Amino acid sequence: MEMMEMVQRFPDQLMEAMQIGEAAQIRPAVEINKIYVTGMGGSGIGADFVSKFIQGHCRVPYLVSKSYETASYVDKNTIVIASSYSGNTEETLANLNSCIAQGARIICVASGGKVIQLAMENGFEYVRLPDNWPSPRACLGFSLVVQLFILKKLGFIDEGFENDLREAIDLLKGESQSIKEKAKHLADTLFNKRSIIYATDRIEPVAVRFRQQINENAKRLCWHHVIPEMNHNELVGWREYASNEVVIFLRNSDDYPRNQQRIELTKEIVNHYCGTSIELYSKGNSLICRSLYLVHLTDFATVMLAQLNQVDAVEVKVIDYLKKALSDQA
Repeated sequence: MEMMEMVQRFPDQLMEAMQIGEAAQIRPAVEINKIYVTGMGGSGIGADFVSKFIQGHCRVPYLVSKSYETASYVDKNTIVIASSYSGNTEETLANLNSCIAQGARIICVASGGKVIQLAMENGFEYVRLPDNWPSPRACLGFSLVVQLFILKKLGFIDEGFENDLREAIDLLKGESQSIKEKAKHLADTLFNKRSIIYATDRIEPVAVRFRQQINENAKRLCWHHVIPEMNHNELVGWREYASNEVVIFLRNSDDYPRNQQRIELTKEIVNHYCGTSIELYSKGNSLICRSLYLVHLTDFATVMLAQLNQVDAVEVKVIDYLKKALSDQA
């Protein structure tokens, strides 16, 4: 399956993920005071999105770890969600084993591999994902949607997110042609340029996702930062004109008013130094819908940018090399 086909299937993946999440057998939480998610890359980013989506609703902390090491506060009052599409992610497995030793309640999310094997051997709850997607980063829909359903079944959030997801699916399908046209324009603008992505803190996962997709799909370096934090540091670094730099502002019409003012002033400043700056506005009536709209648009753009760069969007040989080299040194 080519990356373009995987991106096109994103709305259908969201619908399938809702069906998987609804069917998941997860017991309600008892005496739990925190949730700890361990995951890397395309699996870990799903937890970042969920963290923002539930920020004003979840009654316990939702903590995301992208590390080998486990926090000391993970204990018997912690639910640990181990998210790894392949089920064999080295860092996630190391973290998961430590969480088991520290007595946490474990819920696994994977398509197979050692994560599911551990769950079955130890009687842990688990949600098994389809295993026919060749690229884990194309499985964001499975990761974030299933985690939302897990939280609902645990009793930490209500079902309101389901309507937001349905809104997103309908919007992405209805705006399919428009999204592709905008993505083509964006890819043309980014071709042979260094991309710099800015967004407000509430949609930082969208900016992270966009950066990661430029890295993996288009095989290019770029960076991102968030407003208001970048106004306290990175803004000072804009001192020299660079015609090959494109700044992309990811925006929502309902961003916090002071942050909207900050974006306008930040644009005014960086426009003196970058070759081009553009704004991408989200669509939809909820944070979930707006975020997924921007994800779908920028995912398309990075695959189109890969085509312009004449590279295979699926290929990650350097990551494969790193994994093998680490395996040889184990």
